[in-house]
Amino acid sequence: MEPMTLLIVTCILFVGSHLLLSHPLRAPLAGRMGERSFQIVYSIVALATFILVVQAWRGMPPEPPLWAAGDALWAIASLVVLIASILFMGSLVGNPALPAPGAAFAAQGAPRGVYAITRHPMMWGFSLWALAHALVMPTPGQFVLSAAIAFLALVGAAGQDVKKARLMGDTWRHWAARTSFVPFARQIRGTTPWGDTIPRPHALFGGILVWIAATWAHGALGYMAAGIWRWIS
Repeated sequence: MEPMTLLIVTCILFVGSHLLLSHPLRAPLAGRMGERSFQIVYSIVALATFILVVQAWRGMPPEPPLWAAGDALWAIASLVVLIASILFMGSLVGNPALPAPGAAFAAQGAPRGVYAITRHPMMWGFSLWALAHALVMPTPGQFVLSAAIAFLALVGAAGQDVKKARLMGDTWRHWAARTSFVPFARQIRGTTPWGDTIPRPHALFGGILVWIAATWAHGALGYMAAGIWRWIS
């Protein structure tokens, strides 16, 4: 199998298995196997398909970039990754979309910080991360990988809306009515103040630390220098 074909196939397996096990197959399988057993199976499938994607990616031959990524584009991509890191760190606390015991309680609060930006900050963080990599590594293989990650994140987020509405009922619908799927949509419409989007300290400072560490590791692991390390290393 050609390297690009293999990468596409493994990405389809990775994305498809995640979506199927997270949504249409979750309830019947968890009901038959039990939640604990289902989580074990889900984790095994997720890890196995992820390893397949990584191996396929490593097997890709060198590809010429479709455009030159200069310092300006790297600066934009670095800023995008910083925003993605802030969204991700903010999503780890008080997130009604996560399968946590306090989800219903969290959904009753006023959307602030990253949740005033979007009710799916984690998923948009993954999507922005994928976009940034496609900007500075514009090869067909990277486009396939980035598209798979962004598709999984955003389609998965839409699936979360449906699943959470079924599981949490009016609590989730009330949360969804006070938040937006698309980042900053409510601010652009003028229904939510821009000041509400200021990240909380754990999101802002945690995101900055994650961004600094991740971009440092990018170069330390033998990949291209990224973030501030591109200019100070």
